[in-house]
Amino acid sequence: MPTQALTKREPGGFFAAIRPIMLVNGLLLTTLGAAMLLPAIVDLVAENDDWQVFASAAILTMLIGGGLYGGARGTVSEMTTRQAFLMVTLAWMLLSLFGALPYLWSGVVPSFTDAYFESMSGITTTGSTVITGLDFAPPGILLWRGIQQWLGGLGIIVMAVAVLPMLQIGGMQLFKIEAFDTAEKIMPRATQISGSLTLVYIFITGLCMIAYLAVGLRIDDAVIHAMTTVATGGYSSKDSSLAYFDSFWVDGVAAFFMVAGSIPFILYVQAVRGKPLDLYRNSQVRVFLAVLFVLVMIGWWLHPEPENPVLGFFHSLLNVTSLVTGTGYTTTDYNAWGYASQFFFFWIMFIGGCAGSTSCGIKIFRFQVLFETVKQHIKQTLQPNGVFIMRYNHKILRDDVSAAVMNFFFLFAMVFAITATTLNLAGLDLITAASAAATALANVGPGMGDVIGPTGNFKSLEDLPKWILIAAMLIGRLELLTVLVLFIPRFWRY
Repeated sequence: MPTQALTKREPGGFFAAIRPIMLVNGLLLTTLGAAMLLPAIVDLVAENDDWQVFASAAILTMLIGGGLYGGARGTVSEMTTRQAFLMVTLAWMLLSLFGALPYLWSGVVPSFTDAYFESMSGITTTGSTVITGLDFAPPGILLWRGIQQWLGGLGIIVMAVAVLPMLQIGGMQLFKIEAFDTAEKIMPRATQISGSLTLVYIFITGLCMIAYLAVGLRIDDAVIHAMTTVATGGYSSKDSSLAYFDSFWVDGVAAFFMVAGSIPFILYVQAVRGKPLDLYRNSQVRVFLAVLFVLVMIGWWLHPEPENPVLGFFHSLLNVTSLVTGTGYTTTDYNAWGYASQFFFFWIMFIGGCAGSTSCGIKIFRFQVLFETVKQHIKQTLQPNGVFIMRYNHKILRDDVSAAVMNFFFLFAMVFAITATTLNLAGLDLITAASAAATALANVGPGMGDVIGPTGNFKSLEDLPKWILIAAMLIGRLELLTVLVLFIPRFWRY
């Protein structure tokens, strides 16, 4: 547990303690408001009246964000770990709140619950949606959905590199950068490194957009899908997702850049700085690619399409890659592949990509740590007097990291069970409740079954299940403990 508290005992009292939180959230809200001007311009050019909605939402968001930033600017010198916990959670909640305004004010969704659900799903890059009729939706709304996921993907990269290792969440201390010696250096160091990460993120997104254009997508579809592919978010401009385009080339581009988005972005930065071999040497990347290859082959075996094996391969490639990386694109109803396939697709939802990427889920490195821990215990059981050292990525794996990862697995299972049970009590059938809990916690997007499966969406759910899923999406995206620690009384104790 962090030892520093957000209390009156901190220098300057309570208001000084919340200034770093005000500063960061004010800056983020101002950025979000500025981003709303892009769909406003698109709607204005398209002569759609929704440009006024986006302009109004942008002004309100920037005014509030600017007020928070201006009130805290010049007064912040450090950030404690407890401030970081609160700052991260509030950031995702506030970004989702203000990001919901265009959905609500435009009338695209009928209620605040639906608007907040859509916005939270976007900013957490989950990809679950309550909007139907995307093929005919206003262009500004479609672009806004893509922008939300793109910004959410960038935010989670920076957080995973600069914040979570400091908070020692679920073993993320493995990825602590040497320059980040203490939590007090989070803000200045994060500012420095976020610039490099952002440039790489923009570059990869640009490459993805060009690739989509090259395989025949229109400019609007290419831009939106590039943002949601690299962000591993899965929001599409079409109701039928990538199945609308019915193209192996589109599926191939999507699969390639979903994988690219699931690799640690700090490795791309290092590659640009003259260390390209780090991508190959990283054990997490190698294991991720190997696991993904095996799973794609299994998916192809489960649904080979004997009359058209190439089609079967691309169905497996796209849908397996999409679920493993937490993107959520679909090209076929894998519910119809049989019970074995349903079981297979349900479990691969939890895997996720690499830490420090835009992908969601448990993450590959935790499975590696789990394997090393189990292997050590087996060796210790067979040779009680032996000394066995766990290693990860050619480095010694400390016991505290192993314990943190084991705690994460336990916590993930517990939160999943509670969420699924609560959804079931709220009126969802067992399959829908379990898959909804899985897809929300792992931030995947589609679930299983006829209602929220790959050919359905979440619109028909009642408000209570939607709010449960909103909470699950937030908890899952922020690695569980970042949010749950706020419910511990000791966190708020003076």
